[in-house]
Amino acid sequence: MITIIDYGLGNIQSFQNLYKRLNIETKVANSFEDLTGATKLILPGVGAFDHAIELLEISGMKESIQDLVFNRNTPILGVCVGMQILANSSEEGNKPGLGWIPGRVKKFQFLANSGKLPMPHMGWNDVISSDTRSDLFQGLQGDSRFYFLHSYFYECENESDISAKTEYGVSFSCAIQRNNIYGVQFHPEKSHHYGERLLLNFALLPDA
Repeated sequence: MITIIDYGLGNIQSFQNLYKRLNIETKVANSFEDLTGATKLILPGVGAFDHAIELLEISGMKESIQDLVFNRNTPILGVCVGMQILANSSEEGNKPGLGWIPGRVKKFQFLANSGKLPMPHMGWNDVISSDTRSDLFQGLQGDSRFYFLHSYFYECENESDISAKTEYGVSFSCAIQRNNIYGVQFHPEKSHHYGERLLLNFALLPDA
């Protein structure tokens, strides 16, 4: 069962609608009891890093999610701020992140020759999968485009954790993966058939 974590942030209904079109069943978790039976998890998020961490802690689901991910090898997909809080820390706030994929979330700092690009980074961008083995990007290599809305990006400590990159003044990691933990900076639930394919790929991952 794909379980969408509702801790007060994210486009919950958009994920449900997309999976409904694909005839894939989902449920929404508002408490740790709702996580029972979850075989895959989606951790959405919009807004600020510290606020997301605070809400996840308040929800009472953090420990149960961690148990599912690390002790039961349940696949999890963090989206936008849901991806950023997988990091150790962020320049946007002071709270520690989950630290599940080593790295730091950084604010865009553009080089002089890149011009003054508007912030936040908003709109459609080409995404280049840097790992042809990435399960999320099966069938998407070459010409995939996704919708972005953010002002910070995830800088991984280990290049091997980066599964895709894009460019906005600088080249940055927009998709990450370590074992059963996945993250995407863009919004697949708003990315038409590209996002539909990526979320289908996630649904087709082997259950824990």
